[in-house]
Amino acid sequence: MIIEHSSNLIAKIEPIRAFQDNYIWAISNKQLLVVVDPGEAKPVFDFIKAKQVTLCAIMITHKHHDHIGGVKELLHTFPDIQIFAPKNSNLDFPFTAVKDGDSFLIERINLHYSVLETPGHTLDHIVYLDEKNLFCGDTLFACGCGRLFEGTYEQMYSSLKKLKRLHPATKVFCAHEYTLNNIKFAMTVCKNNKLIHERYEACKDLSLTLPSSIEDELKTNPFFLAQDVDQFKEYRLKKDAF
Repeated sequence: MIIEHSSNLIAKIEPIRAFQDNYIWAISNKQLLVVVDPGEAKPVFDFIKAKQVTLCAIMITHKHHDHIGGVKELLHTFPDIQIFAPKNSNLDFPFTAVKDGDSFLIERINLHYSVLETPGHTLDHIVYLDEKNLFCGDTLFACGCGRLFEGTYEQMYSSLKKLKRLHPATKVFCAHEYTLNNIKFAMTVCKNNKLIHERYEACKDLSLTLPSSIEDELKTNPFFLAQDVDQFKEYRLKKDAF
């Protein structure tokens, strides 16, 4: 997938598969690379070797091991890279702390991102946004949302409301391939939504269902379609038992 930033540089976004169903998102321009949530180092090193690129930055959405587990090994090989992570994360590697409303430029690759805090899955969770793309970790999934490990239902519902307000064309790059399971669940709570059934037919034979878009989620994601926090809680509890 190709995206264009305001700097007029062309960047490519590609998935690096990790663990069983994680995605490490690779954002590259010419010979430079940024990765989002490198839970494992080896798949990133393999990508670097295959694409002949140099890692210049890492963006972290939250503290879970499957999102940060590869950072120290990558730092050992690339000690001068920039690392961006949530301000209220207690991580055991150096990073630039970012919070809600912040924006920053990754100078070497000339890419600009803004930050939204999205507590719910964890209390430290943030997402990264450019003009056209959202890197949302485990807050928002295709046709789903993250489990609540630390936050409250009210916090997660509020976080999703922030994302609902983004431009409908915004591409959604979440951190797991959960789409088919999420769609199957959505069909049980939104039985009359024909678009969810159409989404299942479109995705059922795909090994990569991402990126989604905010527009897709507004039409088919039960957690976006929930009318209030009580309905959101009802759906989340049902999904946890699904």
